[in-house]
Amino acid sequence: MSKSFWLAVLAYLVPTFPLGYFWHLVTFADRYHQLAMYRDDVIIPIGLASMIIQALLFAWAYPRLFGDRATSWQSGALRFGLFFGVLAWSFAVLPVAAKYRMASVVDFMVLETLFTMLQFAVVSPLVALAYRTAGAAAPRRAPA
Repeated sequence: MSKSFWLAVLAYLVPTFPLGYFWHLVTFADRYHQLAMYRDDVIIPIGLASMIIQALLFAWAYPRLFGDRATSWQSGALRFGLFFGVLAWSFAVLPVAAKYRMASVVDFMVLETLFTMLQFAVVSPLVALAYRTAGAAAPRRAPA
């Protein structure tokens, strides 16, 4: 794995963990508690494991899907954020709202939608910058 890959892993993981922790367990902890859907003893290592898996997959996918050298890193960041932000939202917000008991589906969806938007607004440019170095964004392909 290249240096850019590991920088992209860190670009996703380093902001996502504290952002998720403070958003869910500090800043909006009372709002989430009012939703009556989260366990009292949150298992942080499982959440961190999820983030590590996401970081590895996003870092692998970025140069293959968004690393076109003809476009700017800003364009890659925007496309990455929109694509994976919507995908993450569809995995983490919609099915939870559909399946789990909670005091307010609307409140949950608003909180988690805002979190997902903030998360990808922060990490997308960082992941794109990790691949900004010359040639780093082009995935290695087998000759035809």
